[in-house]
Amino acid sequence: MLRRLALTAVASLAAVLSAAAPAATAATGPLPLLPLPLPLPSALQGDDGSGRTQLRVMVSDSGDREADGVYELRCLPAGGTHPVAQQACDRLAELAQPTDRNGGTDPFRPVPADAMCTQQFGGSATARVTGTWEGQHVDASFNRTNGCEIARWNTLRPVLPNIR
Repeated sequence: MLRRLALTAVASLAAVLSAAAPAATAATGPLPLLPLPLPLPSALQGDDGSGRTQLRVMVSDSGDREADGVYELRCLPAGGTHPVAQQACDRLAELAQPTDRNGGTDPFRPVPADAMCTQQFGGSATARVTGTWEGQHVDASFNRTNGCEIARWNTLRPVLPNIR
């Protein structure tokens, strides 16, 4: 998402400069040429500079031996060792889009410290997700220790397994 914003900003700047070029040329002479394409700041690129999604998902203590383990997930195209890679990539793409329901928020952001959460226990499952999503660095831990954490986990299904 940041990468798209940066590309839009660069395109807008190019349009403004090209519109101003005739006036500037008449007043001060030719404008200096900028090298194209302009590089994106490294914070907007994925680890490999592509902005693709590449995640490592580690799940433990889920109560389901088939769900526990370490999975690699790549998107565009979907692949890796994740058991439902295409569905997981589809969900991540959905979460990246701003909507009334999720506002395009970061599903990897931790629960705020001042959040009021129901005191329910969803089990001892834990997960850690590392890598890049939409070109952003990800290093997030998940558990099911209260209502907020359970909701956060469920938001990422099927990237994280369906646990009850």
